[in-house]
Formats: sequence, C-alpha cells, structure tokens
Amino acid sequence: MSEPLVVIGNGMAAARLVEELGRVALGRYSVLVVGAEPHLAYNRVLLSSVLAGEMGREETELRPLSWWQRQGVTLVYGRKAIAIDRDRREVRLDDGRTLPYARLVLATGSDPIRLPKPGMDLPGVVTFRDHADVDAMLEAAGPTRRAVVIGGGLLGIEAASGLAAGGTRVTLVHLMDRLMERQLDAEAAGLLKAALEARGITVELGADTAAVTGEGRATGLRLADGRILPADLVVCAVGIRPNAGLAREAGLATGRGILVDDRLATSDPAIHAIGECAEHRGICYGLVPATSPAGRRPTKARFWRPTSRSPAFRSSPPASSTAGRGRRPWSGAILASPPIASWCCATAPSPAHSSTARRATGPGISTSSAPAARSAQCAAT
Repeated sequence: MSEPLVVIGNGMAAARLVEELGRVALGRYSVLVVGAEPHLAYNRVLLSSVLAGEMGREETELRPLSWWQRQGVTLVYGRKAIAIDRDRREVRLDDGRTLPYARLVLATGSDPIRLPKPGMDLPGVVTFRDHADVDAMLEAAGPTRRAVVIGGGLLGIEAASGLAAGGTRVTLVHLMDRLMERQLDAEAAGLLKAALEARGITVELGADTAAVTGEGRATGLRLADGRILPADLVVCAVGIRPNAGLAREAGLATGRGILVDDRLATSDPAIHAIGECAEHRGICYGLVPATSPAGRRPTKARFWRPTSRSPAFRSSPPASSTAGRGRRPWSGAILASPPIASWCCATAPSPAHSSTARRATGPGISTSSAPAARSAQCAAT
C-alpha cells in the first residue's frame, strides 16, 4: 500500500517534486499537497507581467489541474497548515482537519519583509509576493494614481515597471547609492536607472524611509530627510525571509531557514525541506527553478549576471546565459531542484503494493485517483 506523503506548500518547488516523484517513484507514495493560497501552483516570476497587463493570471499556472490528476495527487488549496505533530506524524490545518503522513516535505517558501517603520500596517501598503498583492496593486493603480515603491532590487524594479506600464505615476525609493547594488557595478546601475527614468519612473537613491504617512490609509512616504512623497499606494519590496515558523514551532532545527543536510532532510529524518525555506550548509538560497534531475546534491544554478555591457533593463535572464565564475548570479544563489526524490527509491515496493491515491473531501480539496497504469518501480539514482 502506498505510504502517505504530505507536501506543505503549493509552489514551484512542490510542483517540481511531484514531477520527479512521478518520474522515479510512481506509486511509492500517496501524495497530498497543501497550499494556503486558493490557486494552483504558479510561477511567481511572472507576477510582474500580470501587473503590467502582459498576461492573465491563468497563464502563470505551472501545471493545469489535469496534470495533477494524472500524477495521482490530492490537492488541498486555500487551507493553511498550522501545526505539525511529529510524535503522531500528523499535520493540522486551519479548518481543524488532520492529515497523517509517513513522509512530510516542507516547501513553505518565503515571506515578504515589511520594514519596521511607523505606518507600515496601514491600508494601502502592500508587498509584492503573490496574486493577492498584485490584485491589491491593480485596484489602487491607474493613470491618476501615484505609487511609491520601496526597494531598488529586482522585485522593487519589477513592481515599479509593472505599475508604470499601467500608467501609474511611480517613484522608486532605494536606500543605497545605486540600483541592484549586489548584482550591478556602478556603470550598469546607471544604465538601469536611465532606462527606468525613460519609462517615466522617478528614482530616488540614498533615500531612507522614515514612515508611511496617513490616518486610516496610506497617503505618502516620509523620508529621513523630511521630504514627503505623496502616494495612493506604497509597495514594500525590500526582500524576503525563509518561512520557517511552522518548522520552528514543531521543534525542528532552524537557522534563518529550516536546516537540511545534503539530501534535504531536516533534523527529523521523516521530514524534508526544499526550496526557499531550506537552509543548506549555512545558505538560504533564492528562487527554486523548475528544472533539475532528482537524486543530485544541491547546486547553484548559473544565471545571467548583468554588466555594463548588458541591456539596461530586462525582466528575465536569457535562458542560455550563465554567470561568470565567482560572480553573484542574476537573482542570487539558486538552490537546484530537490534531490529529495532519491530517498523514495531506497525501499521501493513491488508493483503489487501500489494503490490509488488517498482521497480527501471537503471545501478546497481536489481529489484524484492514481493513474491506472502506474508503476511502483523506482529508477536507479
């Protein structure tokens, strides 16, 4: 009989894991994926294109529902996992239900950072992390509206560009003396600044945020030098931190993220962590790509690094480009897709032990049976 495998988090890392399990261990586990957002897994990198009106939300989906059904996966989305009982090997959801597991995979991603400044909790202040954020930004945007974006890194630049594309008057505020200072030299950063200004975006460098102004709703951003930038919308895009709270509360070893070994196992051998929430050898990596074979150790993906000879502004790297040795990748170090699927081949059952995926019922749950021709044979790693 298939063992229950629960995946907490329904994003890029979870989708890739399900794909790998289908390739090397179909039938070994009865897979259930839990996602807090009320959507199928989607590509967050494309949110700026949704914000700019270049594509619809449905186009960001990583896989259609039919693909998940063919994988024999039960999806529970729009529900949040709030606790892990390691002794009983159960996950508790926010609606009171419990999900048993033999193996648990944490793919909880990252949380956006809000600056610890007065007024950051006012309506009209948003982060740039998910579809709900994009919906809020689109609602507040428009040709007669003004937006201030805090953060001159990749996310801030994409947020500013997306808003400007819709006609919103945008001011981009950055604490440092140049944009994307971790990736760009001074000359390349200057070219990027000029390209943004050519799009109608005002760029304020060396600008320290003091507070969000307004009573009942954000009306502007006050800088440390006393200036106030009027705004109908304030976007805080200053970075992310690994979402390790659930693991920490369950007593797993954590640092900045969830501590994992070379096989992405946590301090509890029945629990693994993958993607942005994981900390491997002291490093929390950034966005997890949707490609890489299972059974390999984590590696750094090679991404394009802009230089003074690169185009002044691009929203995504060329697919075939690589970073120079010793340089920072374009979007930071990237932890390659999970070698986690390798453990599923250690004790593969015979085909007779496979079974249909465990079903669940209730709001927000999509059930599917395993494919009729599923095999329990594991590929060698």
